Amino acid sequence: MRAVRIHQYGSTETLQLEQVDIPVINADDILIKVKSSSINPVDWKIREGYLQDFIPYKLPVTLGWDVAGIVAAVGDSVTDFNVGDEVFSRPEISRDGTYADFIAVKADEVALKSSKLDFGQAAALPLAGITAWQCLVDVGQVQAGQRVLVHAGAGGVGHLAIQIAKAKGAIVIATASAKNQALLTTFGADQAVDYNQGTLLEQIEPVDLVVDTLGGEVQSQSWALLKAGGMLVSIVEQPSEDLAKEHDVKGAFVFIQPSSRILRELNTLVEKDQLMPFIEHRFPLDKIAEAHLQSQSGRTRGKIVIDVS
Repeated sequence: MRAVRIHQYGSTETLQLEQVDIPVINADDILIKVKSSSINPVDWKIREGYLQDFIPYKLPVTLGWDVAGIVAAVGDSVTDFNVGDEVFSRPEISRDGTYADFIAVKADEVALKSSKLDFGQAAALPLAGITAWQCLVDVGQVQAGQRVLVHAGAGGVGHLAIQIAKAKGAIVIATASAKNQALLTTFGADQAVDYNQGTLLEQIEPVDLVVDTLGGEVQSQSWALLKAGGMLVSIVEQPSEDLAKEHDVKGAFVFIQPSSRILRELNTLVEKDQLMPFIEHRFPLDKIAEAHLQSQSGRTRGKIVIDVS
């Protein structure tokens, strides 16, 4: 089969499309024939070596940790899936990934794909969707009527977070550049904020929950936007405990793990027409370097999908 692997850390030149053996599955695995994958920032961060101390791979490794496809084989102990099922997953990040024709995935990391999603849409949902869900629901415990601020609302995690928060009955404020204001409204934001038109404090009334997808100065400014007892949840850097105490709020950091439970929750929202990933770019597998460069530009709206087969 084909697989895009890296043999060393570095630029996009390290991405090599190669012929390798189809994975051998364990008893608790399923083998998925990959139809689509998608790009997430963690892909190129791993490629460039930023996470090698955190995730010590034995190179070469196949990148990519979103997948939608068709079950090609099941392990001896697997009872929940059958050959031919259409599924999607965010697989365990320590194993070979999804830039390949086939991938072996633990069955408990997989869910059946909604019929309302094509394979590209389904592949765009797992990592970013699980991240948004964990920030809002599992950690943030968002409640109907609460005010939620989503930074970078046009981005991969942000646009899904807006939709999930709205589905939970929250009032959603989202930030983006001027050209993406209308898009935020399309996703369901009640207030679209152009971060170039004054400070956040000048534009946003106090909120109950902040979903921080940017870190740095944006995170620093966000503490003052929270109501007493509120929470800032970040996916990019650990919030300061001292600043949280100073503002009488809570801070939390989310680094997601595979979750078939959350995938099923996301499916439920899709079935209710409350959630749909937005795809701005699609690339074939042999253009994976271009897809990485697009992600690294920081200018992608929604998701980048890789059409594998």
